[in-house]
Amino acid sequence: MLNMLRKILPDANERELKRCYKIADQIESLEPEISALSDDALRGKTEEFRNRLKNGEELDDLLPEAYAVVREAAKRVLGMRHFYVQLVGGIVLHNGDIAEMKTGEGKTLVSTLPAYLNALPGEGVHIVTVNDYLARRDREWMGQVFEFLGLKVGLNLPGMDPDEKREAYQADITFGTNNEFGFDYLRDNMVLYPEQITQRELNFALVDEVDSILIDEARTPLIISGQANKATDLYYAADKFVRRLREEEDYTVDIKTKAVALTEKGVDKAESFFGIDNLYDAKNITLNHHIQQALKAHVVMKRDSDYVVNEDGVVIVDEFTGRLMHGRRYSDGLHQAIEAKEGLQVQRESMTLATITLQNYFRMYKKLAGMTGTAKTEEEEFRKIYGMNVVQIPTHKPMQRVDHSDVLYKTEEAKFRAVVEEIVQRHATGQPILVGTVSIEKSELLSKMLKRRGIPHQVLNAKNHAKEAEIIAQAGQRGAVTIATNMAGRGTDIVLGEGVDELGGLHVIGTERHESRRIDNQLRGRSGRQGDPGSSQFYLSFEDDLMRRFGSERIQGMMDSLGLDEDTPIEGRMFTKAVANAQKRVEGNNFDARRWVLQYDDVLNQQREIIYKQRREVLKGDNMKEIVLNMGKELIQSMVEAHTPEDELPEEWNLEAIEDYIHSTILPEDAVDEDDLKNKEREEIIETLQERLVDYYNRREAELGSERLEEFAKVVILRTVDRKWMDHIDAMDQLRQGIHLRAYGQTDPLREYQFEGHEMFQEMIREIQEEVVKYVMKSTISEDEEIEREEVATNQTASSGGSPHSEEKQPKRQPVRKAEKVGRNDPCPCGSGKKYKQCCGSAAKTG
Repeated sequence: MLNMLRKILPDANERELKRCYKIADQIESLEPEISALSDDALRGKTEEFRNRLKNGEELDDLLPEAYAVVREAAKRVLGMRHFYVQLVGGIVLHNGDIAEMKTGEGKTLVSTLPAYLNALPGEGVHIVTVNDYLARRDREWMGQVFEFLGLKVGLNLPGMDPDEKREAYQADITFGTNNEFGFDYLRDNMVLYPEQITQRELNFALVDEVDSILIDEARTPLIISGQANKATDLYYAADKFVRRLREEEDYTVDIKTKAVALTEKGVDKAESFFGIDNLYDAKNITLNHHIQQALKAHVVMKRDSDYVVNEDGVVIVDEFTGRLMHGRRYSDGLHQAIEAKEGLQVQRESMTLATITLQNYFRMYKKLAGMTGTAKTEEEEFRKIYGMNVVQIPTHKPMQRVDHSDVLYKTEEAKFRAVVEEIVQRHATGQPILVGTVSIEKSELLSKMLKRRGIPHQVLNAKNHAKEAEIIAQAGQRGAVTIATNMAGRGTDIVLGEGVDELGGLHVIGTERHESRRIDNQLRGRSGRQGDPGSSQFYLSFEDDLMRRFGSERIQGMMDSLGLDEDTPIEGRMFTKAVANAQKRVEGNNFDARRWVLQYDDVLNQQREIIYKQRREVLKGDNMKEIVLNMGKELIQSMVEAHTPEDELPEEWNLEAIEDYIHSTILPEDAVDEDDLKNKEREEIIETLQERLVDYYNRREAELGSERLEEFAKVVILRTVDRKWMDHIDAMDQLRQGIHLRAYGQTDPLREYQFEGHEMFQEMIREIQEEVVKYVMKSTISEDEEIEREEVATNQTASSGGSPHSEEKQPKRQPVRKAEKVGRNDPCPCGSGKKYKQCCGSAAKTG
């Protein structure tokens, strides 16, 4: 019955493919006509297409002919002709969906089709890759096709100065990494001159290895950060204390959640060690936090698995790719705790200046599309969060790889012995072997075992990732044995050497199941490219993380009841299915976690969009007078309404409080007195004060010159917004860290976070208005000095709570102009009665 229904009701993937096949047939039919064109005539098609767009045609109308042109250009420039299924993949990408294409099917060539078509309107196309090597390679390789057709191609890399970046972004097609595109967006929203902006509006992003970027790295926000002045002694003290603790007696560990917590005995020891009465007293919050991070550093974070220690200090290992993440740091003090654990100098913590998640960054593009070999298992997440469907593209040639059932051993030691035996036997025949491990530690253990057996091999892990592409490319040669962590070499094809076909092709061995089926499929996908023969098999043990965390007790009980020794494996489809079900549960948990994170981040994201939009209007605007006066009028209205409630008689209104506020914040001392406000209706009082505000601004304009005051006002607005926004980010982060406790009070933490976050945002807006009006209206600007635009020196950081940071020095700052010329100990010109250094001088210095 089910099979009959499937025949009657083809699935969505088949329906989409049939639609794409019709368009691909049109492209095919144009080949004779397009191939007859001269090189010049082929290049001329670009200008022709652009003119047709100006005359009202749509990109969809141009697609068949444009794709036929790109196909012919690639044939002439690269000697590569798009296969039929690659045309289909290109159509899917133009539709803003994800093309799932197996390893070796030529995704890089596919990208030329939608990139060219979507670059024709001149609004920019970003081709996003997972690392700098691939960005540079693809720009040099596929860039030739675009340049042949008359398009400008740019490359966006870390370390480029703003002028170089601006030039790269002005190109029709720009290659770069996800992090660099995101960082540039944040930097552009911190500049103080319009001409410092590098990016154009975000138009079309084509993301290679889309699952890695939009799923695996989705919870890792990009952060622009500066250093905070915090003492480091407490890290050493907490580390010294934690070293004395014993598992179970003093602390407990939850393997499933990787959470660690002190027991009552552990708490007693902490109070005794630090000489305090109550570890959970409010005044000991900082100490408690340091102890928790030190405990996590010792118990959860493993050297040569989560991080390595080298001449650069503690360097994080990417859990998904096995690569070293140079310049990145764990946040929330965890990195410092690891430095203390390893006996290194503890670096200072950082403060967040600007942040955005990759999820929210990529959702800002008008159109988003992606390619990968493995996305179907995460289709629900792609659809719900990014609005993209996953379309599985058939292979150019039938898949020949044989995927064997998993084998399960009692102990990890027995598993690795079996792996080595398998390698020895296959190596004797000359068959190339690729072995995937989950950590550097495991790859080095296996390497030692192979050395003892005299098997020559290459080890590819984060410690020598510079040779990554070269080693992976050679992994298909006769007799090659390659050990690689997880997704090492992603984006590089393994081409089989001469005579390897007859030996069965590349054999892939997985030494542990990843919690995501996608990662396992990527490892398997290294073998059997474009119809090549190949095989794969996973070796597991009850001591593997996934098996320990999810339901191995029943299977282990079966093994014990059968009396099997540790070198006898269990093998079978039932067991493989049980592992797959465990992985599905983890994937579901991870999706829920990412969606939960996104729901919280959406609150800050909406606020960020408002702030950045208004900031951009100020940056590019030339009417600061209207902005400042509107702020002042709003302040006056809210202040008057607060002190003239409708349920009080006018004689009871607190007019003195209104006068004090106006003099301290908006106008000089003699601008208004209580008699000006008496015997007036509320609206009359507001109108009177707003008129005085406008009169005084006009007087200042006459004294200082409108251009001068305009420039000063712009500086004050931008710097006030930036400083208040930084404080707000930190305040929202603190709110978020503790909001889950509201659940104990039978309230929804997310709703509470949304409500309180909104209240905090409104308060920030009011503070911005107050500070801007105060400094624009009351600061003195000396005539012989120019106004200064000054930026905060920052480092780049990519992190999420307990995730990596990436640091890099900013370009040299612009020359700046000094604002006030008042002695530090002189009375403040605002009339507050305080010294200038304690009042407006303090704010002017940082604001």
